[in-house]
Amino acid sequence: MKNYLVVLLFLATIISSAQTTRKYSNEFMNIGVDAAALGMSNAVVSHTNDVNSGYWNPAGLIHLEDKQLALMHSSYFANIANYNYIAFGMPIDKKSAVGISIIRFGVDDILDTTQLIDDQGNINYDRISTFSTADYGLTFSYARDLPLDGLTFGVNAKVIRRLIGDFASSWGFGLDAGIQFENKDDWKFGIMARDITTTYNAWSINEDKFEQISGAVDGQNQELPETTEITIPKLEIGMSKRWIFNYDYSLLAAANLNVRFEQNNDIISTSFASINPAVGFEFGYTDLVFLRGGLGNFQNELQIDNSENITFQPNFGVGFKYKGVQIDYAFTDIGDQSAALYSNVFSLKVDFSIFR
Repeated sequence: MKNYLVVLLFLATIISSAQTTRKYSNEFMNIGVDAAALGMSNAVVSHTNDVNSGYWNPAGLIHLEDKQLALMHSSYFANIANYNYIAFGMPIDKKSAVGISIIRFGVDDILDTTQLIDDQGNINYDRISTFSTADYGLTFSYARDLPLDGLTFGVNAKVIRRLIGDFASSWGFGLDAGIQFENKDDWKFGIMARDITTTYNAWSINEDKFEQISGAVDGQNQELPETTEITIPKLEIGMSKRWIFNYDYSLLAAANLNVRFEQNNDIISTSFASINPAVGFEFGYTDLVFLRGGLGNFQNELQIDNSENITFQPNFGVGFKYKGVQIDYAFTDIGDQSAALYSNVFSLKVDFSIFR
């Protein structure tokens, strides 16, 4: 019965994500890509300028000079969940560029023990099977220069596919939009509006499977959940500047304000919106090696005595670039200063100019 209860609660928790309107929906699309960006605590919306711009701010794709390919892998929750990402971008002409990316965040080989006990009350381990729960995000990006010098814009069209074994699945669609601006003093500014269409997910639930698990424990019967959910818009505002020292050394400093239009535990929170700042830096030597750091995810964490304590997530990263090939590493949540679990993140970026 214990196995029954564990699987029941697990599935009920996941399937309940298909409620009508939630503060947090499709959160796997907010984790972030590219170890270089994660090492800077995601404070990159104003200066992102490569293939990964399709995720951070599609306006940055306009800076591509050739085709680029990016790959990333990271693991979460003691390697239980795996996050994989691949992206491709290319310029169309001097004034426009396109990109495409795929994200998969999933947990595989979950034990399904709902059929462990047969109708006669006998335990039969041969009746145990496995299933996977996975979230997929496919993004198409387009960027273009605007008539005003230094101003670019970009849009994303996103297709979301979510699977919970044979129990439930959903399709979703949404749009993002972003702009970047660079002034004559090399200050860069960026705005990224995510889910501006309130990304909509429509769920299909296997009612036969639901009946099997909803009545597995006496007194735990549940009603079939709603089959739609909406992801509310989010806004990211950033600024950055790069300095060059003695020709060989560079310092990039950046800051973001991440805005959600709901009240949560962010360090600045009202009934209208919550704001979470992030700051990051990148120190480079001859555009060959990089050292990165950042602070983000500032939260008012409730303590056991009902007091609040401010927590934050420090990140660290290093990178190496040579002839169009860039390898980056990030270690998130150094010293376990926040409720988020630490993760090791690796990413690779290849510029096709190396094949010329």
